[in-house]
Amino acid sequence: MSRYATMFDRLAERDEGAFGAFVMLGDPDLATSARSLVDLVEGGADMIEVGIPFSDPVADGPVIQAAAQRALQAGVRVDDCFKLIANLRARYPDIPIGILTYANLVVARGRADFFARAAAASSDSLLVADLPSLEAGPWAAEMRAAGVEPVLIAASNTPGATLDRIARLSAGYTYCVTRVGITGTHADAEFDARLIERLRARNAPPPIFGFGISRPEHVRAALAAGAAGVISGSAIVSAAAEARDVRALVALLKSATRNDSARG
Repeated sequence: MSRYATMFDRLAERDEGAFGAFVMLGDPDLATSARSLVDLVEGGADMIEVGIPFSDPVADGPVIQAAAQRALQAGVRVDDCFKLIANLRARYPDIPIGILTYANLVVARGRADFFARAAAASSDSLLVADLPSLEAGPWAAEMRAAGVEPVLIAASNTPGATLDRIARLSAGYTYCVTRVGITGTHADAEFDARLIERLRARNAPPPIFGFGISRPEHVRAALAAGAAGVISGSAIVSAAAEARDVRALVALLKSATRNDSARG
């Protein structure tokens, strides 16, 4: 049973949604990044998603782009990121850890090698943000063979045939985008529940909402729309960059997953 499945079962028993916390590995340097990862777990995050710094992160907004640039300027490389993940896993053996990256970084090292390194670091999942679902079949098969769960992105405007493919190829969870734009750009707390219904009809992995999760009301609204949980990135990365209390922010956002009114 995967760490994601175990997490979702545990949270279901408590009537809680999952709270995922994202940070860019190596931002602003390796030592600080290692401490930030601990803050996420100790703050109460149920799952961790980490970015590997890339020069052209097309799906990311300005906050996460800046974090990637800081990490790159500090000389952080892919192998450094795998070491950070492995160290986090050694300290916290049960928490799900997912990687978000881009296809160029994978292809540059060879898919088989990259997936094997991710598995050796005890990563649970891999989301390649710019990988079209039409091309994802061989990638997903190789990830699974390496022991890493492939995560794909589903959006509100994704056609039905594409959702069929995403549901078939995905594992762990489904990363859901219900609003147009890039990360960190949304202030409202409105989410489209129709995507959840479409995914459930296809038996897709549990839907996790990303993009624009920065306040407790966003968390509650996402759960009310039917999400199994949320991932917050830009708000956490921004707090870390401004030397604010990341642990307290994570605890605040996680607390919103325990609000029974969020699920109607």
